[in-house]
Amino acid sequence: MNTNDKYTLANLVIEHALKNGAEQVSVVIQDNRSNNIEIRDQKIDSLKESNQSSLNISLYADKRYSAHSTNRMNEKDVLKFVDEALAATRYLSQDEFRSLPDPELYYKGGSSDLKTIDANLEAVDAKRKIELANKAHDEAYKKDDRIISVSSYYSDNISNMVMVTSNGFKGDMGNTNVSLSVSVSIKSDTGRPSDYWYENSLFFDKLKATDIGKKALERAINKIGPKKIASGKYPVLIENRVAGRICGPVFQALRGASLYQKQSFLIGKENKSIASPVLTVTDDPVIPGGMGSRLFDNEGFAAVKRPVIENGVLKSYYIDNYYGKKLAMKPTSGSSSNVIFSTGTREMNDMLGSIKKGVLITGFIGGNCNGSTGDFSYGIEGYFVQDGKIVHPVNEMNITGNMNSFWFNLKEMGNDVLENESVKTPSMMFENIDLSGL
Repeated sequence: MNTNDKYTLANLVIEHALKNGAEQVSVVIQDNRSNNIEIRDQKIDSLKESNQSSLNISLYADKRYSAHSTNRMNEKDVLKFVDEALAATRYLSQDEFRSLPDPELYYKGGSSDLKTIDANLEAVDAKRKIELANKAHDEAYKKDDRIISVSSYYSDNISNMVMVTSNGFKGDMGNTNVSLSVSVSIKSDTGRPSDYWYENSLFFDKLKATDIGKKALERAINKIGPKKIASGKYPVLIENRVAGRICGPVFQALRGASLYQKQSFLIGKENKSIASPVLTVTDDPVIPGGMGSRLFDNEGFAAVKRPVIENGVLKSYYIDNYYGKKLAMKPTSGSSSNVIFSTGTREMNDMLGSIKKGVLITGFIGGNCNGSTGDFSYGIEGYFVQDGKIVHPVNEMNITGNMNSFWFNLKEMGNDVLENESVKTPSMMFENIDLSGL
């Protein structure tokens, strides 16, 4: 189904729903095509191709709201689906805050190409994709006698969508994504260490497809011989690839649903200091070629660059239309796009060299954060560092604290920002962080 066909069907659904009792309607029609390849120990373990289409409808009738989805796209089935959805909606409780957004918030068109679509991806044949997966796999396979297993994974996705609402929104977007990863497990006297490396890109020809297996193997070998260290307060350096895990609770706390449900430790913190002055975060949806770039969000809100945190001060929340009304707050967007973190001047290795006695965190294992209080505890993977040098891996250690104080211990941001991610985190140096072990 091409874009014009999607618009035609969406308008038909809206017209039918309005004629049969709906007061407002939103329709999203989406296509997703994906390929997944797994190579395990020099054999193709799986080869999957998927082509899926869906029609999603949001109905507003007599202060009642419901959302429904179907993959049946012929007109007869779709109209029957709408009738059944309307009938079900009438049984729901009323909610005076349910309605489509103010049209003034909508994307009006006219923006430049965000360069999120690889027009040539669909033409790349399976042979080239398998060759990439094999090459990455063979960078690790049989390169060390301690290897137990090597797996490589290739995946790509092409997504196109059309969105239409009964109060004037009309828009379409598309994006592509390509990724390649390798995981390696090895044998040792202390267990079965494993690790991985990955790269991704919007464009097939821009994917960094070298040294993935090599790096995965190196990371796995470096985990041999882990030891516990004494509990206490340490300087902690968090690798850029895993820094997003410690940032996750902050962004969850910024969402309108969390604020309304009293599940946020950041309630009432707008324009107040919530972190060290070295932390600045910007949400920028209009970066050409950005992994999270978009013309509009899932409600049709026009993409707008805005500050989230400036020099440690909270500037804005993620507020969708519904919770904006419930909280009497101006809607911004209910979801993040490209999340840009401020950077410093030093690479991770330079920052590591300044640690007299501390820990480099390269992974998180389990754990959780209490959304209401901000208390957290996460298992970690990483290395004990002394006099600026890695001494040995650490295991069975936890990082603990409270998000309300943790971010004030942020000392320095690295300059090694993750480019091919929607959350662009650099390495982060913290001081006086509680680690529990022995």
